[in-house]
Amino acid sequence: MDSAQRVGMNLKFGFVFPGQGAQSVGMGRDFFDRYETARKTLAEADAALGFSLSTLCFDGPEDQLRLTYHTQPALLAVSVAAYRVFQEHAKVDAAMVAGHSLGEYTACVAAGAMEFADAVSLVHRRGRYMDEAVPAGQGTMAAVLGLAEPELGKVCQEASEGEDVVELANINCPGQIVISGTAAAVSRASELAKPAGARRVIPLEVSGPFHSSLMKPAASRLNAALSETNVRDARIPVVANVDAKPHTDAQGLKSALQEQLYSPVRWEDDVRTMLEAGVDAFIEFGPGTVLSGLIKKIDRRIMTLHVEDEASLQETLKVVTA
Repeated sequence: MDSAQRVGMNLKFGFVFPGQGAQSVGMGRDFFDRYETARKTLAEADAALGFSLSTLCFDGPEDQLRLTYHTQPALLAVSVAAYRVFQEHAKVDAAMVAGHSLGEYTACVAAGAMEFADAVSLVHRRGRYMDEAVPAGQGTMAAVLGLAEPELGKVCQEASEGEDVVELANINCPGQIVISGTAAAVSRASELAKPAGARRVIPLEVSGPFHSSLMKPAASRLNAALSETNVRDARIPVVANVDAKPHTDAQGLKSALQEQLYSPVRWEDDVRTMLEAGVDAFIEFGPGTVLSGLIKKIDRRIMTLHVEDEASLQETLKVVTA
């Protein structure tokens, strides 16, 4: 029996939270207009940062919302608001939580490992460190479709020359891997990937070579910020991007968050870890359904739900309260 046939029975849920790229001007507005919980969440974020994050979320401008150090706290705040509104209605907990890159911080908040205000401040700094690690224009990323991890790894090795490196950055799902590195090395890898069997290579509009070794200077600064942040043991296991293993201890979570900055996001492995632990339905909290789409490509039989506005909330509640 697949999860779609188990509506009304006891489902074991995994909660997932999106990362950078899911943002859009207007995100979170519907819940803000409808629910005091959402308004309080955004007000808490504004107070923690000392500027109006909510205005950026609702009104933009888009070029400001796209700045890494704005995008990250904005996505975290909107996703936490969606999660809190859902919890008010359903009182359903997860067996495990996970987030894609930035989303791992949101997962830590949902798991009780980090206070929301602390997380908002931390990812604001994380965004600045990432932006400042490599001068603008020197690093980039590209999505490679249709090439398996071992083959693409060999392509990256061949394309890397000295300090011009390109590495695997996001192993998202079968047939979709993102590479990251210097602009020159990513360009070489993009050319080599096609004769190696890649179906398509898509350059990404990003401000830096995220999740590559070029981010180690940012990781060093982030480590100092993490040491000043109160991280507790999680009440729900957080499946980490770096090793696809469930973590609950505070030190393990801190280490995973620091290493994540310069290591591949192993999203496909994260999802498989949760499936092997018995998770049979996922709820994505925050704007869009990127993670739901990736989960379906990993296992099309798995039920995916999402919560980002009133319509999606009500559809999800129909399932979880059946």
